[in-house]
Amino acid sequence: MNTFEMNDQQVAGLAAAICATAEAMGQEMNPGTAAMMAEDLCAYSVPVVKAALKACRFEVKGKLAMADILQRVQAADGRPGKDEAWSIALCGHDESETVVLTAEIQQAMTAADSILRLGDKVGARMAFMSAYERLVAQARAEATPVSWSVSLGHNPVRRVTAIESAVRMQLISQQTGTQYLSDLRIAPITEDGQAIAGLLTGSAVQPSAKLRARWQEVRDDLQALRRRKQIQSRWDARSERRRVASRKAHQLKLIDQMTRKERL
Repeated sequence: MNTFEMNDQQVAGLAAAICATAEAMGQEMNPGTAAMMAEDLCAYSVPVVKAALKACRFEVKGKLAMADILQRVQAADGRPGKDEAWSIALCGHDESETVVLTAEIQQAMTAADSILRLGDKVGARMAFMSAYERLVAQARAEATPVSWSVSLGHNPVRRVTAIESAVRMQLISQQTGTQYLSDLRIAPITEDGQAIAGLLTGSAVQPSAKLRARWQEVRDDLQALRRRKQIQSRWDARSERRRVASRKAHQLKLIDQMTRKERL
């Protein structure tokens, strides 16, 4: 079940934030209504709800509704979309692959597994997505946090790569990843596999030239991605400043026009 629980002060602060958000969207909200909405949202963490309110201010046209807030709160729970979930499940169907997947993906794959084994990939995908959407909706209605686990495949090197990636993406903890890698040392793995494991355990093993080149490609890709994000962030900030300036100028113009009419 959900581990978040707001105290009374946080719920009161959230109610005030809901009122302020509604007012910013041109809507007057009764404090009692805001308090009731805050109580309904208290199962989620304060930062997540406040981020959802901020998104509503920028994205929602019209009045603020509970459905608008919940949609954005639930989308931040870290669960993959149905297409990404299917890709993960399909990869996990290959017994040589190690995958990190959610409880909902595991359960939905049970519904699709027998169909997939018959060779009907389209039917399996439909069955999976139907079950996955139902399971995710139920988990979100109960405010259950996402839970990731590792399904180990036969390929030892790919095990290490998948676990290292899961730790880097914060899907599993550093401690959990290190424990998996420690367990893998029972079976012999290649020097490249040991080198990848060393990224987590701190044990220095020299990788092959091919693996070093691959790592450099990953570093280059990450640097290029960061540069693109920085450029986009600057453009977004500039566009937002222009939008705000334009809105202020428009409001000042309206105020000036209204003042002139009153003088007449």
